[in-house]
Amino acid sequence: MTWKVEIDPQQCMASGSCAAIAPDLFVLDGEHARPLKERIGEDERALDAADVCPAVAITIRDGADVVGPRP
Repeated sequence: MTWKVEIDPQQCMASGSCAAIAPDLFVLDGEHARPLKERIGEDERALDAADVCPAVAITIRDGADVVGPRP
């Protein structure tokens, strides 16, 4: 199964928390973070990054279902 990783550039404040948690999944790119790949295998660190994002800019989807950030 694969997840789709999205970062909303309007919300992202480039805190770097996602890249610190999962540097192989996220990178800071100028004023915003971005996922290194749009689709990834299920990875708990992606959910952790979405959970700790101070701007709530990261969304992880499994098909049509949002799996991250977790409530």
